[in-house]
Amino acid sequence: MSDDLLVAENLEVGFGGGGLLRRNPLSTVLHGVSLRIGRGETVGIVGESGSGKTTLGRALLRLLDVARGRILFEGRDITRVSQAEMRPLRRRMQMIFQDPMAALNPRHRVGRIVMAPMLHHRVALDLADARRRVHEIFERFSLPVELLDRYPHELSGGQRQRVGIARAALLRPDFVLADEIVSGLDVSTQAQALNLIKGLSRDLGLAMAFISHDLSVVRAICDRVYVLQAGRIVEEGGCEALFASPQSAYTQSLIDAIPLPRIDPGWLARAPGDVV
Repeated sequence: MSDDLLVAENLEVGFGGGGLLRRNPLSTVLHGVSLRIGRGETVGIVGESGSGKTTLGRALLRLLDVARGRILFEGRDITRVSQAEMRPLRRRMQMIFQDPMAALNPRHRVGRIVMAPMLHHRVALDLADARRRVHEIFERFSLPVELLDRYPHELSGGQRQRVGIARAALLRPDFVLADEIVSGLDVSTQAQALNLIKGLSRDLGLAMAFISHDLSVVRAICDRVYVLQAGRIVEEGGCEALFASPQSAYTQSLIDAIPLPRIDPGWLARAPGDVV
């Protein structure tokens, strides 16, 4: 499609195969995976633990080497370009990590963590411009500016996750990979983070790959979904259609495993404390 920003074609990714005598077998994690993500589209990648979701996400960002297949960004094949050639694309292809504590440098204050990337990639003109941009997004994210002088361990889990989202958004990326970003957060903090993601996607026209094992979250935020089982895509389609009528027994088993009597697609829009 002409509006596709990121396309993967028949990706294979494996680990191992080394050793002194090269007797260690190669373990293939992804088996011919293909997907597309359009501009401004949020695409869910779901599957049980060990299905290859995170491996796929890191391959899309060229953080892992691909054995076969190719990755196209704006129609350009980036599968095997050098790290030097990838460097200009790093600002445009951002990742929000599952564990914000591990993703934020514990030796630096929050202000440096969020402003240094803008200055490095020349998104901000100078330190004053970077500070202004940070203050604006902190206000939008309901983060007190006093947090800029604190270290990551002095923030709550929800605040750390919002700082991680803000750091990515401040670079004005075209594509964002969000890997289990609300895992471990309470429901009200999840809703806050997800509403921020939805707003940024709408306002900035972001293309996003949203990796999650929580199908309630995926249904609330995604336009389309890819279902991954043992490194293979077993089903894909529009979110509502896939949830209403799954074609794969595996997809149905994932839906059945949700610990709720039914999936509620409107939970994200309700304010905390509203009666279900």
